[in-house]
Amino acid sequence: MSSLKHQLKTYHIPFDDQMLERLERYTALLLEWNRAHNLTGAKNSQEVEEHLIDSLYPLRFLPPFDSCADIGTGAGFPGLILAIALPKSHFDLIEPLKKRVAFLHYCVMELGLSNVSIHAKRIEALTLEAPDLITSRAVTSTQTLLSLARPLIAPHTSILFYKGERVLGEIQEEEGYTITPFKQRRYLFKQGV
Repeated sequence: MSSLKHQLKTYHIPFDDQMLERLERYTALLLEWNRAHNLTGAKNSQEVEEHLIDSLYPLRFLPPFDSCADIGTGAGFPGLILAIALPKSHFDLIEPLKKRVAFLHYCVMELGLSNVSIHAKRIEALTLEAPDLITSRAVTSTQTLLSLARPLIAPHTSILFYKGERVLGEIQEEEGYTITPFKQRRYLFKQGV
């Protein structure tokens, strides 16, 4: 059993063979591109797998959704990884850096993903229809992120921000967020902002 498959089972993250194959292919692509383009700090498959599990862990508690906008997708965490896991949902990946955008386009093509649109812009310069879910990982403070995302937020829009341990200092308790801890991560979720 592959290490990734073992981790998916250990953390009760739903997967099928196609998802596992695509995640393993993504890992190989990232490591290959990372040598030349320094897309992420992950230098080996074990480190990439940690990012994959971190990206996928919210599948344990997220309600179903049809559309997602991922702000600051970077090398694909979490937006591209969630798109691999949820082929029936549409993902708008928002990333301004050209080398990362090139990598994302290559991955979408290589992995045969038809549920992904890539936007090579900053969130402030983008006009999109309000998605069901907005995600972001390691971009900026919660309040700044909410301010940047405001044009995309509708009453039905939920948010999922992948934050660190200091997230409690960034939000007000009465704001209705759920914080789910996992290792060093704090998943900040609010349904129907």
